[in-house]
Amino acid sequence: MAKAVNSSNLPKRMGPYSAACVVGNLVYTSGYTGRNPVTNITPEGIEAQAHQVMANLRSALEAAGASLKNVFKCTVYLKDMEDFAAFNKVYGEYFDEESYPARTCVQVSRLPSGSALVEVEAIAEL
Repeated sequence: MAKAVNSSNLPKRMGPYSAACVVGNLVYTSGYTGRNPVTNITPEGIEAQAHQVMANLRSALEAAGASLKNVFKCTVYLKDMEDFAAFNKVYGEYFDEESYPARTCVQVSRLPSGSALVEVEAIAEL
């Protein structure tokens, strides 16, 4: 049975979903945009948003008892594939080069938060 995980260290949810779910020894996070959990504002620019996305993802994982080091799969949704290189630059700062998670990256026409340029979800092992 899945165990729902939530945290006050994350942006307020925009719908009926959990921050993450733990099933067995796996953590499945929801997708995170760059909305700041304190100000509820999404910064401008892909690099600033990417840093906030990774901070939000880290918070969700920690609430579930995991960390970025436990991530083995990410899915990245970019509003504009022209941001791919800039996103990769930031994303690479958060993972060990020797053990990057598997990843899928796709361009989408729209993300839930109107000003969001990127959303990331992850699967990690406890």
